[in-house]
Amino acid sequence: MTPALSILREVFGYEQFRGPQAAIIEHVVQGGDALVLMPTGGGKSLCYQIPAIARQQAGQGVTIVVSPLIALMHDQVGALREAGVAAAYLNSTLDWQQALQVERQLAQGEITLLYAAPERVVSERFLGLLDELKVRGQLALFAIDEAHCVSQWGHDFRPEYQQLSLLAARYAEVPRIALTATADELTRADIVQGLRLQGARLFISSFDRPNIRYTIEEKKEPLAQLQRFITQEHAGEAGIVYCQSRRRVEEMAQALADAGLAALPYHAGLPAAMRQAHQDRFLREDGIVMVATIAFGMGIDKPDVRFVAHVDMPKNIEGYYQETGRAGRDGLPADAWMIYGLQDVVNQRRMIDEGDAAEEFKTVLRGKLDALLALAEATGCRRQRLLAYFGEASEPCGNCDNCLHPPAVWDGSDAARKLLSTIYRVHEASGMAFGLGHLMDIVRGQATDKVRQFGHERLSTFNLGAGYTERQLRAVLRQLLARGAVGVRRVLLDGGRAVDTLTLAPGARAVLRGEEAILLREASGARATSRRRRGAPPAAAAHLGPDAQVRFINLKAWRAQVAREHNLPAYVVFLDATLAAIAERNPTTLADLDGIAGMGAKRCQAYGEQVLQVCRQPVT
Repeated sequence: MTPALSILREVFGYEQFRGPQAAIIEHVVQGGDALVLMPTGGGKSLCYQIPAIARQQAGQGVTIVVSPLIALMHDQVGALREAGVAAAYLNSTLDWQQALQVERQLAQGEITLLYAAPERVVSERFLGLLDELKVRGQLALFAIDEAHCVSQWGHDFRPEYQQLSLLAARYAEVPRIALTATADELTRADIVQGLRLQGARLFISSFDRPNIRYTIEEKKEPLAQLQRFITQEHAGEAGIVYCQSRRRVEEMAQALADAGLAALPYHAGLPAAMRQAHQDRFLREDGIVMVATIAFGMGIDKPDVRFVAHVDMPKNIEGYYQETGRAGRDGLPADAWMIYGLQDVVNQRRMIDEGDAAEEFKTVLRGKLDALLALAEATGCRRQRLLAYFGEASEPCGNCDNCLHPPAVWDGSDAARKLLSTIYRVHEASGMAFGLGHLMDIVRGQATDKVRQFGHERLSTFNLGAGYTERQLRAVLRQLLARGAVGVRRVLLDGGRAVDTLTLAPGARAVLRGEEAILLREASGARATSRRRRGAPPAAAAHLGPDAQVRFINLKAWRAQVAREHNLPAYVVFLDATLAAIAERNPTTLADLDGIAGMGAKRCQAYGEQVLQVCRQPVT
């Protein structure tokens, strides 16, 4: 048995490595640099935690973990301590005396892993501590988590990450491992350049999360659609709902709470104390729905999030993948559900077009948005298209909405030409600006007051699309935006009112000439995808018999008490899957706990007798 495998079993309680974990860990233990791309829930943390323990046991000192979020530091340090590993963090939650104590422990070699934010790591005081460790040969490893933050192309760029390049120059002899769940080729290149990892070995795990079911629907009545999805599919379960704006977050959270759901808002504009309180409730209580902007989520390790919902379209596939990956980290069935509409696409495209970035940067952002829109409009397997974006070939999954309910397709080329011709006549030829609804009124022959006011009922394209519904025309416009046939600009009208209006773009020529077909999915109502009946047991315990179900409930109640006593989220003490395995085995001796995933020697020593006592409780 290798030292790494021994640590995996004795400390963390798992029998075997998953995927490329063994190769990554062996490479880093031997002192190699690595860039690791592994999906959320794939076991990235072990890829630096086990080398940290192994190198510390070999007398090579402490591992410094660069982590962007306080919540992530707290949870990981808590979990490591529960497993018997000497871990600590330095962040703003510590007072001066507490920070000094951690620094003393660091200097005395009493810490195996130390977590800190990037801005602290590159501070002069912290670098001084590292210099002292370097002189004594007690710097074992640098682990840079959420490494995509270094990239200007990434969905969560943080300038302070770029300063981490100094680690390569200042501590060239110390191995480094950078890890992320999301990075396309551009982002990978930026990580390598920004962190000076040109000589690092690249490890790319599969991006596939087969336990997640992807469903994307057209936006009609967002709140009603969301309520229906949660109550029918995930009543009483934890989930995250992502919204584009702070105002929308608060409105959605309040509406869900009014409907009887345990929903909380989270965005950067809320008081820090409220954000922390809401995050703590989400992590520590069952069944909380967090309604949030993208300010919430990175570093959230909660394993039993059963759904992630988007009621507004994200900016790109990387963001979508990162956010949906927060569902089902425990490997059990979970849902990624999104609704989107024409206005989402218009808003995202306008923000790009009117931004201050260079044209080269805007071109990349448009391409990323178009890729996400192509995923939303896809008529084939969602997962296949999602994985292809990250360069991974796959077969149809049989588990997304399109695989389960293949959509009908219709040819929207004629409608597209009529819309493009109308845009030209209304905007390009007249120089005036009108909203999207006005354009569709003209094509559909709706002689509104506004249409008559400007004489647009006399246009040659008026009423040419009378056979199309507004919903169909909106779908066509989404495709035209995705193909670069139309652009968006915001125009200020008299009185200061702003209107988003469409303009012809270079891609319009091929569509007008009939050189490109516009094939679209038929609009349809939401389809039920329920895999879980109301009142069913939690996903981790769904396979258990009646007696084991009772033991599982008793074990969860005991775990909640332990978590409160230790001021930790319950999953840091034991995962649901571990409790389910215990309940199924019904152990009567400590030896019976051997081999249960997630138990480990330290946890067995700390909690084994209590677990046995819970299992002895009557189940009738």
